[in-house]
Amino acid sequence: MLPSLLLLMAAAAAPQTFDLNAASPLRQQAYQPGGHGMEPGSTASDYLFSVALPEGNYRVTVRLGDARAAGNTTVKTEARRLMLRDVATRKGQFVERSFLVNIRTPALPPPPANAPGGQQVRLTLRDSQEYTWDDKLTLEFLGKPQVTSVTIAPVEAPTLYLAGDSTVTDQFAEPAASWGQMLPALLDDKVAVANHAKSGATLKSFLTDLRFDKLLSGMKAGDWLLIQFGHNDQKKEWPQTYVDADVTYPAYLRTYIAEARRRGAHPVLVTSPERRNFDAQGRIKDTLGSYAAAVRKVAAEEGVPLIDLNADSRTIYEALGPEIAPTAFNDGGADKTHHNNYGAWLLASAVAERIRTQIPELAPHVTMPAFAPAKPPAASAVTIVPSLIHSDQRPAGS
Repeated sequence: MLPSLLLLMAAAAAPQTFDLNAASPLRQQAYQPGGHGMEPGSTASDYLFSVALPEGNYRVTVRLGDARAAGNTTVKTEARRLMLRDVATRKGQFVERSFLVNIRTPALPPPPANAPGGQQVRLTLRDSQEYTWDDKLTLEFLGKPQVTSVTIAPVEAPTLYLAGDSTVTDQFAEPAASWGQMLPALLDDKVAVANHAKSGATLKSFLTDLRFDKLLSGMKAGDWLLIQFGHNDQKKEWPQTYVDADVTYPAYLRTYIAEARRRGAHPVLVTSPERRNFDAQGRIKDTLGSYAAAVRKVAAEEGVPLIDLNADSRTIYEALGPEIAPTAFNDGGADKTHHNNYGAWLLASAVAERIRTQIPELAPHVTMPAFAPAKPPAASAVTIVPSLIHSDQRPAGS
């Protein structure tokens, strides 16, 4: 093992505390590989701070507040995963908040000689630009952040692994967002969310890109696996990854379930959110029905918990109505499949509510108020500060 890696692992084994108040020299220190510091694109108020660490779960404890000014702090991690939203502090008030972050690299345990497999996940150029597949933990402080200090320590905790497509993934840049990157903010600091979902992914490509191998390589007994595919699997124009709803789609779902169970983890099936296509009566048109029905059938036959996001998404969109529903979607509503921060928050809330009401073991970890899909809050009630990552590329110099 390389000496630098040994030093990194030794440092990560003990809690590390960083002074990030406005006068701290760290606020002016640029990140250097293997160390810690500010990422490009940081400003005098909003900023990205990274710490080199081995992959795993970490507890991050932030002390917020300032003796001279009030603050309102939002914290995101890695690729814009929302952790804390609008934590207000009065002048002279200090509070502590903590949350768990899962970080990873693309490396896989190498297979034995002459055995099939690979040594790392197959990444795209976009993947390599994200603050996800790297050797560091990245924190993004937004709004009117008043951060006194940050303490990071390794932690053993149950992990919720997410396997899915673009409606689940940690979307790279503003204004796009998905429910998977909002979910951590709705849970407590006793469980970590590891979002392995990928835009464009199918049940087949998630295997061939070795993403499922990577997910399984970290899975342990007592963890959870949320599985949501369908949007891309149904595309007959993608012949290499197409699966039909009657035979191959349920067969692949059962394989994912079996792999989780073999490791002592708990699989959960999630039906895909519907697309935003209204009929003349203001009802959502069905584009995923046979696939959602297949998920429900497999869940019942396998005795697996079901999160029926297809049904909840239809309820949410119809409650908003044809005029308001576009405000929950990407590209100013031109996109009828992918969401913005508001829409992603609504779907994540639906997922969290299903967890609370249908998965007793996970229910205590849900911290948000009760959510009714038929009565979604207005966008004005769901303020989520936009990330600094708001273009097709990382800030210059990253």
